[in-house]
Amino acid sequence: MNKTSVKPAEGKLGVLVVGLGAVTSTFMTGVLMARKGLAKPVGSMTQYDKIRVGKGEDKKYLKYNEIVPIADLNDIVFGAWDVYPANAYESAINCEVLKEKDINPVKDELEKIVPMKAAFDHNYAKRLDGDNVKTVKDRWDMTEQIREDIRNFKKEHNLDRVVVLWAASTEVYVPVDEKIHGSLEALEAAMKADDKEHIAPSMCYAYAALSEGAPFIMGAPNTTVDIPAMWELSEKTGMPIAGKDFKTGQTLVKSGFAPIIGTRCLGLSGWFSTNILGNRDGLVLDEPANFRTKEVSKLSTLESILVPEAQPDLYTDYYHKVRINYYPPRNDNKEGWDNIDIFGWMGYPMQIKINFLCRDSILAAPLCLDLVLLSDLAARAGRHGIQRFLSFFLKSPMHDYTKGEVPVNHLFQQYVMLKNAIREMGGYEADEEID
Repeated sequence: MNKTSVKPAEGKLGVLVVGLGAVTSTFMTGVLMARKGLAKPVGSMTQYDKIRVGKGEDKKYLKYNEIVPIADLNDIVFGAWDVYPANAYESAINCEVLKEKDINPVKDELEKIVPMKAAFDHNYAKRLDGDNVKTVKDRWDMTEQIREDIRNFKKEHNLDRVVVLWAASTEVYVPVDEKIHGSLEALEAAMKADDKEHIAPSMCYAYAALSEGAPFIMGAPNTTVDIPAMWELSEKTGMPIAGKDFKTGQTLVKSGFAPIIGTRCLGLSGWFSTNILGNRDGLVLDEPANFRTKEVSKLSTLESILVPEAQPDLYTDYYHKVRINYYPPRNDNKEGWDNIDIFGWMGYPMQIKINFLCRDSILAAPLCLDLVLLSDLAARAGRHGIQRFLSFFLKSPMHDYTKGEVPVNHLFQQYVMLKNAIREMGGYEADEEID
């Protein structure tokens, strides 16, 4: 084994989350319960997955923390921003994802997590009307106030490092405008000019985090860190960025199942995906402008796995449709239906139906943990800019579209990227042997 240059995970790790709703309260409760030995962090790669390192007689399977220095769950300190003033305990109870008996053992700790006032613009999430909101002069002032929050949180809790994670609602769609988003200088000018059309609140959080030496993770499909200006900032500050949009239910299925069709060289005529959910995310996505942001993210997965140019006989004209329907009775228990029309030998048609009755926050919570711990690891390893190895956890992986790069959406290729990044940071050789 080679020597690794990754700095050790010393001291406390602050995890500041934008949004203290169903996903965040489930994430926090699960980590606190796991620390007490009262629950298992099922679904978390960093806590369960084992990676092969070495070959032949040297081959062994190790957990991530046996290969690289990953922060311990006991060293995590949580904080949050939210437009509603409810603390993490009240939020966990109100969201009704977890049973009360699974929340109460960590009630005291959750009650201490009181959200700071959110940097919020009602035009970006018209269905939300909370009043725990900052008063700001302009977008630059908004950013400066978030920076101050991060500094105060770090000082108050005597933290060694901080990671900022967006687990708030989907904002309205912001098309990338090269004149504004193409360079850091232009982005800063737009923030100072209070350009509300091109500068989303999420961009202010990302700018603030990176400027304060904190990795930033975008867990929604917002246009935030997937712009050249933010890549420039992350290089300048030496901080990693990851995004976008947690890959939880339907898209996880799609990124895992589409490779079956492609690997088996079967044809695709159409893939229709529809979802029902009733939590706050569903309410926000009921607004067409917000759904457009999500639609772009969900549609991008299939097209990079089943590529028409690579196999014109099989994938030239397939029809791909994605819908999300707000349905309050379901709350956080999302249901995804996929109807897949395929064809085989001599063009004869077949169908596949997938019905995934999933729990959105139960699937998202371990992703939050993994993304936070691996982004912190990447920062200590001196990795900055887009962290492509985290694509495994994300619906619409960031990529440098200015250079014609195509994102990797194939789940098992993403898994190889993840394993190899861990191997390399641990001082082992990368390889592509399947195991």
